[in-house]
Amino acid sequence: MYRRSTPWRRTALSALGGLVTAVLVATAQPAAGAAPAPVGTADRDSMGRAFARASSEFGVPRDLLVAVGYGETHLDGHRGEPSQANGYGVMHLVSNPQSRTLEKAAELTGEPGAELREDTTANIRGGAAVLRSYADKLGLDATERRSVDEWYPVVARYGGATDTATARLYADTVYTLLGQGITADVAGGERVTVRPRAVEPERGRYAADAADTAGGRQRAALSPDYPPAAWVPANAANYAVGRSASISTVVVHVTQGSYAGTISWFQNASSQVSAHYVVRSSDGAITQMVRDSNTAYHARSANSSSLGIEHEGFIADPSWFTDAMYRSSAALTKYLCERYGIPKDRAHVVGHSEVPGNDHTDPGPNWNWNYYMQLVGGSSGGGGVQLNFASYSTLTSGSTGAQVTAAQTLLNQQGYDAGTADGIFGTRTANAVRSFQTARGLTADGAVGSRTWTALLAAGSTTVVREGSTGAVVERLQRALTAALGRTVSIDGQFGPGTATAVRDYQSGRGLTADGIVGAATWSALQAGR
Repeated sequence: MYRRSTPWRRTALSALGGLVTAVLVATAQPAAGAAPAPVGTADRDSMGRAFARASSEFGVPRDLLVAVGYGETHLDGHRGEPSQANGYGVMHLVSNPQSRTLEKAAELTGEPGAELREDTTANIRGGAAVLRSYADKLGLDATERRSVDEWYPVVARYGGATDTATARLYADTVYTLLGQGITADVAGGERVTVRPRAVEPERGRYAADAADTAGGRQRAALSPDYPPAAWVPANAANYAVGRSASISTVVVHVTQGSYAGTISWFQNASSQVSAHYVVRSSDGAITQMVRDSNTAYHARSANSSSLGIEHEGFIADPSWFTDAMYRSSAALTKYLCERYGIPKDRAHVVGHSEVPGNDHTDPGPNWNWNYYMQLVGGSSGGGGVQLNFASYSTLTSGSTGAQVTAAQTLLNQQGYDAGTADGIFGTRTANAVRSFQTARGLTADGAVGSRTWTALLAAGSTTVVREGSTGAVVERLQRALTAALGRTVSIDGQFGPGTATAVRDYQSGRGLTADGIVGAATWSALQAGR
């Protein structure tokens, strides 16, 4: 039987202070020493039954199992697609150089790797098996395993963090969920619930890191650049010291994983990725991981000139994007813009997907840009309709979002009836696009690609502008150049050296006189979508 070398101090979870111990009695029997046989296809269960069966099979408290899964993924397996840390399924079984819980689950359950990645029942079994194996190594006996509070060190290990404070952050999240209760609507119209309970976890060796906030101690070092944030440095292999360009952009990301998991991943030297800040979904808590003055590896071509903010969650699941997250992140972005002189508009506060040369889609269609920019206190451009973007994506039937609204607005302004500018690319919008394309001599395919964007954005007066010019006509030019060149041209209404360079590049590429002056010939080429 497992014996502790020193007594474990029972410490109440700070977020749930004052609660008393609660015990979850599992109906489970200890797992057999040999790997159980895989579950056959005919035996696959609903998610609720899968949790109950896995709990019984491996002797893991059912509610703890659900809370671990919910903390990782909100019980969404994401169709077998991997997280940023290469984790899979509801239980986030991981296969990366630092953590191999996926392979461990395969060994313990006999389930093939593909099943563990893609099948929810297999994935839950795998998570339960790994948790039980950790419990066995820690020496939890049958009586201890029946108490959910005894599993704290097991949960901390399951999170995969090598840093003690990060492991504790992961486990605290799970126990906070147990205290608050869980109600999750999952695939197939099923609802999985965990009733709120009093929790007083046995933290074991992690108790030494528990902060006594009443005594004035801090849980973590404070951010050196943003006072409300905690400071947990990323591994030095995952960022570069210093910058080769001035800070001019804030890039919004979605983690494709949990808050604690993302912090742990950025501490992993093999990840080769990082961001300056990470924001938690539940309460908007922020951790800084790379100094503003250093170059985080988060957005390829924009790394040297941008600050990256990661948001806990998954692109396809809007349940992660809470009001607390929006408000906390927007306050951070506002602070950064004001500190570094970054314009508070959508040409300078951009999504990862909008940075040229990137193949990511975050923050995705569920991110509420209008609300976010309202909280930042900046402008979305376009007289109330957002027209300014760092890049312009190809739009087709079925596309949604702010860029669709922009295209619809521009089409309507030019007399092509796209219907209500509602951000939904339907038949009426497609017909308007084809009419516009035909009038401009473009291929009438009904899709808004770079040439159609260029023509739409350039439409209007052809006033001659040159270096030193300012105003709305310069903004219109800068939008059109961004679309035509496929790179970000600062949309600030100021015709400076950067805009002049972009104009010459455009003129040279179209066989025009490269004088940097936008006269009739250059406007004509832009408005024809060249």
